Amino acid sequence: MRILWILLASLLLSSCSIPKPLIERIKEEGQLVVITRNNPTTYIKEGDTIQGLEYELVEGFAAELGVTVKYVILDSFDEILPAIVRGDAHFAAAGLTVTSSRELAVRFTPEYQTVTAQLVYKGGNPRPKAITDTVDGVLEVVAGSSHEEQLEQLLLEYPELSWTAQRGVESTELLNLVYEGLIDYTIANSNEVALARRFHPELRVAFELGDEMPLAWAFPHAEDNSLYKAAKAYIRRIKEDGSLEQLLERYYGYVEKLGFVDNRTFARHMVQRLPPLIPLFKQAAEENDMDWQLLAAIGYQESHWNPEAVSPTGVKGIMMLTNATAKQMGVEDRTDTAQSISGGARYLRRIEKKLPERIQEPDRTWMALAGYNVGFGHLEDARILTQRGGGDPDKWADVKQYLPLLAQKKYYKTVKHGYARGKEPVHYVDNIRSYYDLLVWHNRKQKKKTTHAVIETLPAAL
Repeated sequence: MRILWILLASLLLSSCSIPKPLIERIKEEGQLVVITRNNPTTYIKEGDTIQGLEYELVEGFAAELGVTVKYVILDSFDEILPAIVRGDAHFAAAGLTVTSSRELAVRFTPEYQTVTAQLVYKGGNPRPKAITDTVDGVLEVVAGSSHEEQLEQLLLEYPELSWTAQRGVESTELLNLVYEGLIDYTIANSNEVALARRFHPELRVAFELGDEMPLAWAFPHAEDNSLYKAAKAYIRRIKEDGSLEQLLERYYGYVEKLGFVDNRTFARHMVQRLPPLIPLFKQAAEENDMDWQLLAAIGYQESHWNPEAVSPTGVKGIMMLTNATAKQMGVEDRTDTAQSISGGARYLRRIEKKLPERIQEPDRTWMALAGYNVGFGHLEDARILTQRGGGDPDKWADVKQYLPLLAQKKYYKTVKHGYARGKEPVHYVDNIRSYYDLLVWHNRKQKKKTTHAVIETLPAAL
């Protein structure tokens, strides 16, 4: 009888065993399931390349846990929060703004970015000065977004307001509809607007609605908060160690440097000046194992693709090589387009190879570009100042903060190569990054047009 009671007690204890914490089960299974959305600010896949701030953040968190990530893209934005509430994924990293109504349904991590809601219209049309000025036009927003919430609140004060909440679309698509003139207005977050305006500078911000709003990851309300606590700790750590700031700089630190006129001039020169130069950029890029579009962006920043360009300081040609650099690279005629592009590519590669191997991409490229502009010695001086100041000398986001100090005596006196106009390489790199993005976007768009045209001309299958 005593043995029977022991067996029964053992069975009861085993049936009531406490399950392992969620984070331990995820580590054992080796996979996080994360809901996100196709948007340049979150997660965007082009070929084999995936980019996006949310993607980078999630991958960093997954690496910390030692697991991989399965990304889930839902058909419509308004499906995201219900899916998290149901437990269809571990959390959502989808550029979600924190609102009081959403906090009732899910719990948010600490913010990793703040944005504002902006009413956007197309330049050339009258600028609305208040939300009521949209009444006679077509206003569309993403269904389930915080912008729809804002409009519903405003409707209590302005009952004449009207809008359409679109399901199955992204804010980028609505911004494009404004650019195409198919709708009059949309509301989007400031980070989305900033990225869209690189390619459509005609988009204008009429005004902002409300105060800054935090962006954060959304988790289900559950008793097991082990994964949620780990995510909170991760967000706090990357804020403290500066890696979050570096990621924000990578995606947004340069996007608003070009003005409307700069963008329009660049678009015109892409059509008028670039085509005959493309074979030369491609050849030089292939010989030096680099992206021809990056070389072309450098050439535009240097000379606006004008082979006869001459600066007041005597640098010449497409890549604006100094006489000393031209001699180093074996360039006999700086105004010879092929020689200039080849020399510029080889010089950039020479600078890049001088950098410590531990510096990773894309910081490696941005620093090489800065060295191309200001000289490798001055770049090294700035890296020394960065280290002295407690920054990371291997991260462009930190080094770009210290380069301008090379123009101040109390700083340049303490380093080897002395005075330099340190703001110039910062602007130089920011501009090239913008031109590069515009080139990639334009060429991708042209490729899609060509592909569609070929498909349309193919004979129907018998």
